[in-house]
Amino acid sequence: MTNVFAVLLNGIAQLEYDRDKPLPPHQAAYLDKMDTKMKAGIMLGNETIENPDINQRAQFVAANLVSAMKSNDEAMSAALCTWLASRMPDLKQAKISEDGDNVSIDLVFDEAYGKQTAVTLTEMH
Repeated sequence: MTNVFAVLLNGIAQLEYDRDKPLPPHQAAYLDKMDTKMKAGIMLGNETIENPDINQRAQFVAANLVSAMKSNDEAMSAALCTWLASRMPDLKQAKISEDGDNVSIDLVFDEAYGKQTAVTLTEMH
């Protein structure tokens, strides 16, 4: 059984996180700092949430992950992906659908991610 968490954008894998690899101490410290900041309150949509629960934090982190990916901020994307994978051990995939300005994020707990394989199409005669 695979222990990989994946972030997909419009069905295409963007990030993969292998939970079986140990998290370096400096990264673990950064995630702890993120938790401390979120505990003080987050904005979800137009609502300020004081002391958000784990699901609200996950929604907030996933929304910020979309922003980081759009701006090609690889370090922040990696950190946010790591937070989701480490803080939500049952989370299998974050499926992001983008259609123009409309973005939806589906956190998937019941569908394991299967590695994608590139397929080369050859012309048939």
